[in-house]
Amino acid sequence: MVPLALPAMAQGKEAKQLFGAARVGSAQQPAPFGSYAKGCMAGGVQLPQTGPTWQAMRLSRNRNWGHPQLVNFVTDLSAKAARMGWNGLYVGDMSQPRGGPMLSGHRSHQLGLDADIWLMPPPRLNLTINERENLSATSMRRANGAYVNSGWTRGQHEVLKAAASDPRVARIFIFPGAKVQMCKDETGNRDWLRKIRPWWGHHYHFHVRLACPGGAAGCVNQAPPPPGDGCAEAQEWVANILNPPKPKPRDPNAPKPKPKRELTMADLPQQCVGVLQSQ
Repeated sequence: MVPLALPAMAQGKEAKQLFGAARVGSAQQPAPFGSYAKGCMAGGVQLPQTGPTWQAMRLSRNRNWGHPQLVNFVTDLSAKAARMGWNGLYVGDMSQPRGGPMLSGHRSHQLGLDADIWLMPPPRLNLTINERENLSATSMRRANGAYVNSGWTRGQHEVLKAAASDPRVARIFIFPGAKVQMCKDETGNRDWLRKIRPWWGHHYHFHVRLACPGGAAGCVNQAPPPPGDGCAEAQEWVANILNPPKPKPRDPNAPKPKPKRELTMADLPQQCVGVLQSQ
Protein backbone atom coordinates (compact mmCIF):
# COMPACT_ATOMS: atom_id res chain seq x y z
CA MET A 1 0.00 0.00 0.00
CA VAL A 2 1.46 3.37 -1.05
CA PRO A 3 1.41 5.93 1.80
CA LEU A 4 -0.81 8.95 1.23
CA ALA A 5 0.97 12.26 0.73
CA LEU A 6 -0.16 15.71 1.77
CA PRO A 7 -0.53 18.40 -0.90
CA ALA A 8 2.58 20.50 -1.49
CA MET A 9 0.99 23.50 0.23
CA ALA A 10 0.79 21.49 3.47
CA GLN A 11 4.36 20.18 3.39
CA GLY A 12 6.57 21.51 6.16
CA LYS A 13 3.68 22.80 8.25
CA GLU A 14 3.33 21.88 11.90
CA ALA A 15 0.66 19.24 12.42
CA LYS A 16 -1.25 21.54 14.78
CA GLN A 17 -1.73 24.07 11.97
CA LEU A 18 -3.28 21.42 9.74
CA PHE A 19 -5.55 19.85 12.35
CA GLY A 20 -6.43 23.21 13.87
CA ALA A 21 -7.77 24.36 10.49
CA ALA A 22 -10.27 21.48 10.20
CA ARG A 23 -13.76 22.72 11.04
CA VAL A 24 -15.72 19.44 10.84
CA GLY A 25 -15.05 15.75 11.40
CA SER A 26 -13.83 13.47 8.61
CA ALA A 27 -16.28 11.44 6.52
CA GLN A 28 -14.93 8.14 7.83
CA GLN A 29 -15.84 5.43 10.27
CA PRO A 30 -15.00 6.51 13.84
CA ALA A 31 -11.50 5.43 14.82
CA PRO A 32 -8.68 6.80 16.98
CA PHE A 33 -5.16 6.42 15.57
CA GLY A 34 -2.00 6.66 17.66
CA SER A 35 -1.59 7.68 21.28
CA TYR A 36 -3.27 10.35 23.41
CA ALA A 37 -0.47 12.90 22.79
CA LYS A 38 0.50 11.80 19.28
CA GLY A 39 -2.45 10.84 17.14
CA CYS A 40 -5.68 11.82 15.42
CA MET A 41 -9.35 10.86 15.12
CA ALA A 42 -11.36 9.70 12.14
CA GLY A 43 -15.13 10.09 12.05
CA GLY A 44 -15.35 12.41 15.05
CA VAL A 45 -18.79 13.57 16.18
CA GLN A 46 -19.74 16.83 17.83
CA LEU A 47 -21.20 17.10 21.31
CA PRO A 48 -24.31 19.27 20.89
CA GLN A 49 -23.69 22.73 22.30
CA THR A 50 -26.54 22.32 24.78
CA GLY A 51 -28.42 19.30 26.05
CA PRO A 52 -30.88 18.57 28.84
CA THR A 53 -28.07 18.14 31.38
CA TRP A 54 -25.00 19.83 29.87
CA GLN A 55 -23.57 22.84 28.11
CA ALA A 56 -20.36 22.92 26.08
CA MET A 57 -18.15 25.86 27.01
CA ARG A 58 -15.76 28.08 25.02
CA LEU A 59 -17.47 27.28 21.73
CA SER A 60 -15.09 29.51 19.76
CA ARG A 61 -12.40 26.87 20.24
CA ASN A 62 -14.45 24.26 18.33
CA ARG A 63 -13.20 21.56 20.69
CA ASN A 64 -16.51 19.90 21.55
CA TRP A 65 -15.73 16.91 19.29
CA GLY A 66 -14.85 13.33 20.15
CA HIS A 67 -15.13 9.67 19.35
CA PRO A 68 -18.80 8.63 19.68
CA GLN A 69 -17.90 6.74 22.85
CA LEU A 70 -16.65 9.97 24.45
CA VAL A 71 -19.76 11.92 23.45
CA ASN A 72 -21.92 9.15 24.91
CA PHE A 73 -19.86 9.12 28.10
CA VAL A 74 -20.19 12.88 28.59
CA THR A 75 -23.95 12.84 28.12
CA ASP A 76 -24.28 9.82 30.42
CA LEU A 77 -22.19 11.44 33.17
CA SER A 78 -24.11 14.71 32.93
CA ALA A 79 -27.37 12.81 33.41
CA LYS A 80 -25.92 11.09 36.47
CA ALA A 81 -24.83 14.45 37.86
CA ALA A 82 -28.38 15.75 37.40
CA ARG A 83 -29.80 12.76 39.28
CA MET A 84 -27.37 13.55 42.12
CA GLY A 85 -28.80 17.04 42.52
CA TRP A 86 -26.67 19.15 40.19
CA ASN A 87 -28.23 20.84 37.16
CA GLY A 88 -25.80 18.86 35.04
CA LEU A 89 -22.27 19.62 33.82
CA TYR A 90 -20.30 22.30 32.07
CA VAL A 91 -18.05 20.59 29.52
CA GLY A 92 -14.71 22.10 28.59
CA ASP A 93 -12.25 20.97 25.93
CA MET A 94 -12.71 17.59 24.32
CA SER A 95 -10.96 17.35 20.93
CA GLN A 96 -10.72 19.19 17.65
CA PRO A 97 -12.97 17.90 14.83
CA ARG A 98 -10.26 15.52 13.60
CA GLY A 99 -8.29 15.31 16.81
CA GLY A 100 -4.57 15.79 16.38
CA PRO A 101 -2.29 18.35 18.00
CA MET A 102 -4.04 21.53 19.15
CA LEU A 103 -3.15 25.08 18.22
CA SER A 104 -2.85 25.96 21.93
CA GLY A 105 -3.05 24.33 25.31
CA HIS A 106 -3.14 20.56 25.62
CA ARG A 107 -0.53 18.15 24.36
CA SER A 108 -3.03 15.31 24.77
CA HIS A 109 -6.74 15.31 23.72
CA GLN A 110 -5.61 14.10 20.27
CA LEU A 111 -7.64 10.88 19.94
CA GLY A 112 -11.13 12.12 20.79
CA LEU A 113 -10.99 10.18 24.05
CA ASP A 114 -10.21 13.01 26.54
CA ALA A 115 -12.61 15.53 28.07
CA ASP A 116 -12.30 18.32 30.63
CA ILE A 117 -15.31 18.57 32.96
CA TRP A 118 -15.73 21.67 35.09
CA LEU A 119 -15.68 21.08 38.84
CA MET A 120 -18.11 23.95 39.38
CA PRO A 121 -21.75 22.84 39.61
CA PRO A 122 -23.62 24.69 36.83
CA PRO A 123 -25.87 27.39 38.30
CA ARG A 124 -27.99 27.18 35.11
CA LEU A 125 -27.98 25.54 31.69
CA ASN A 126 -29.17 28.40 29.50
CA LEU A 127 -25.93 30.34 29.14
CA THR A 128 -25.57 32.42 25.99
CA ILE A 129 -22.64 31.88 23.66
CA ASN A 130 -21.05 35.05 25.02
CA GLU A 131 -21.50 33.88 28.61
CA ARG A 132 -19.85 30.58 27.77
CA GLU A 133 -16.83 32.46 26.47
CA ASN A 134 -16.42 34.66 29.52
CA LEU A 135 -17.76 32.80 32.56
CA SER A 136 -14.87 31.85 34.83
CA ALA A 137 -14.67 28.38 36.31
CA THR A 138 -14.16 28.16 40.07
CA SER A 139 -10.91 26.81 41.49
CA MET A 140 -11.32 24.14 44.13
CA ARG A 141 -7.79 24.20 45.49
CA ARG A 142 -6.12 25.72 48.53
CA ALA A 143 -2.42 25.98 49.44
CA ASN A 144 -1.27 25.51 45.86
CA GLY A 145 -3.25 22.29 45.49
CA ALA A 146 -2.35 20.61 48.78
CA TYR A 147 -5.94 20.90 50.02
CA VAL A 148 -9.43 21.52 48.70
CA ASN A 149 -11.11 24.82 49.50
CA SER A 150 -14.63 25.62 50.67
CA GLY A 151 -16.01 25.19 47.14
CA TRP A 152 -15.40 21.45 47.32
CA THR A 153 -18.40 19.43 48.47
CA ARG A 154 -19.56 15.86 48.52
CA GLY A 155 -21.08 16.63 45.12
CA GLN A 156 -17.69 16.76 43.39
CA HIS A 157 -16.72 13.55 45.15
CA GLU A 158 -19.80 11.74 43.84
CA VAL A 159 -19.48 13.05 40.27
CA LEU A 160 -15.85 11.92 40.15
CA LYS A 161 -16.79 8.57 41.66
CA ALA A 162 -19.47 8.08 39.01
CA ALA A 163 -16.97 8.94 36.27
CA ALA A 164 -14.23 6.68 37.61
CA SER A 165 -16.67 3.80 38.11
CA ASP A 166 -17.55 3.81 34.40
CA PRO A 167 -15.76 0.89 32.69
CA ARG A 168 -14.99 3.09 29.67
CA VAL A 169 -12.71 5.31 31.77
CA ALA A 170 -8.98 4.58 31.94
CA ARG A 171 -7.98 7.37 34.33
CA ILE A 172 -8.93 10.80 35.64
CA PHE A 173 -6.52 13.64 36.41
CA ILE A 174 -7.14 16.09 39.25
CA PHE A 175 -5.07 18.18 41.67
CA PRO A 176 -3.41 16.22 44.53
CA GLY A 177 -5.40 17.73 47.40
CA ALA A 178 -8.67 16.58 45.85
CA LYS A 179 -7.44 13.00 45.55
CA VAL A 180 -6.32 13.03 49.19
CA GLN A 181 -9.68 14.44 50.28
CA MET A 182 -11.57 11.74 48.39
CA CYS A 183 -9.34 9.11 49.98
CA LYS A 184 -10.27 10.47 53.43
CA ASP A 185 -13.99 10.69 52.70
CA GLU A 186 -14.66 7.41 50.90
CA THR A 187 -16.03 4.80 53.31
CA GLY A 188 -17.37 2.29 50.77
CA ASN A 189 -15.78 0.48 47.85
CA ARG A 190 -12.44 2.13 47.08
CA ASP A 191 -11.64 0.43 43.78
CA TRP A 192 -12.59 3.49 41.75
CA LEU A 193 -9.95 5.61 43.50
CA ARG A 194 -7.24 3.80 41.54
CA LYS A 195 -8.28 5.67 38.39
CA ILE A 196 -8.05 9.08 40.07
CA ARG A 197 -4.52 10.31 39.43
CA PRO A 198 -2.92 13.45 40.95
CA TRP A 199 -1.52 15.89 38.45
CA TRP A 200 -0.52 19.55 38.26
CA GLY A 201 -3.26 22.05 37.53
CA HIS A 202 -6.68 20.43 37.17
CA HIS A 203 -8.24 22.45 39.97
CA TYR A 204 -10.85 24.17 37.78
CA HIS A 205 -11.77 20.95 35.99
CA PHE A 206 -11.05 17.26 36.03
CA HIS A 207 -9.69 15.50 32.95
CA VAL A 208 -11.32 12.22 31.96
CA ARG A 209 -9.43 9.84 29.67
CA LEU A 210 -11.26 6.90 28.12
CA ALA A 211 -9.56 3.66 27.20
CA CYS A 212 -9.23 2.76 23.54
CA PRO A 213 -12.59 1.45 22.28
CA GLY A 214 -12.86 -2.28 21.60
CA GLY A 215 -11.64 -3.19 18.14
CA ALA A 216 -9.68 0.06 17.64
CA ALA A 217 -6.53 -1.61 16.37
CA GLY A 218 -4.74 1.66 15.63
CA CYS A 219 -5.25 3.08 19.12
CA VAL A 220 -2.49 2.88 21.76
CA ASN A 221 -3.66 2.64 25.39
CA GLN A 222 -1.75 4.30 28.19
CA ALA A 223 -0.23 1.89 30.69
CA PRO A 224 -2.77 1.08 33.45
CA PRO A 225 -2.44 2.81 36.83
CA PRO A 226 -0.41 0.96 39.48
CA PRO A 227 -2.29 -1.50 41.73
CA GLY A 228 -4.03 -0.16 44.83
CA ASP A 229 -6.05 2.97 45.51
CA GLY A 230 -3.14 5.38 44.95
CA CYS A 231 -3.85 7.30 48.15
CA ALA A 232 -0.33 7.03 49.55
CA GLU A 233 1.09 8.38 46.29
CA ALA A 234 -1.31 11.34 46.40
CA GLN A 235 -0.25 12.06 49.97
CA GLU A 236 3.36 12.19 48.77
CA TRP A 237 2.38 14.79 46.19
CA VAL A 238 0.80 16.87 48.95
CA ALA A 239 3.88 16.53 51.17
CA ASN A 240 6.06 17.78 48.32
CA ILE A 241 3.76 20.76 47.76
CA LEU A 242 3.89 21.73 51.43
CA ASN A 243 7.62 21.03 51.79
CA PRO A 244 9.20 21.14 48.34
CA PRO A 245 12.37 19.06 48.05
CA LYS A 246 15.53 21.03 47.45
CA PRO A 247 16.42 21.13 43.76
CA LYS A 248 19.47 19.14 42.75
CA PRO A 249 22.49 21.32 41.94
CA ARG A 250 22.81 21.82 38.21
CA ASP A 251 25.89 20.54 36.45
CA PRO A 252 27.43 23.67 34.86
CA ASN A 253 28.81 21.50 32.06
CA ALA A 254 25.51 19.83 31.27
CA PRO A 255 23.99 20.83 27.92
CA LYS A 256 20.93 23.01 28.06
CA PRO A 257 17.72 21.01 27.62
CA LYS A 258 16.30 21.33 24.16
CA PRO A 259 12.82 22.83 23.90
CA LYS A 260 10.11 20.42 22.79
CA ARG A 261 9.65 20.71 19.08
CA GLU A 262 6.22 20.82 17.50
CA LEU A 263 4.86 17.64 15.97
CA THR A 264 4.89 17.21 12.22
CA MET A 265 2.79 14.80 10.18
CA ALA A 266 5.79 12.47 10.06
CA ASP A 267 5.45 12.06 13.84
CA LEU A 268 1.83 10.89 13.61
CA PRO A 269 0.41 7.57 12.42
CA GLN A 270 0.18 7.26 8.63
CA GLN A 271 -3.63 7.11 8.83
CA CYS A 272 -3.68 10.75 10.00
CA VAL A 273 -2.88 11.93 6.47
CA GLY A 274 -6.03 10.21 5.27
CA VAL A 275 -7.99 11.77 8.15
CA LEU A 276 -6.93 15.24 6.97
CA GLN A 277 -7.62 14.49 3.31
CA SER A 278 -11.09 13.03 3.90
CA GLN A 279 -14.09 15.23 3.08
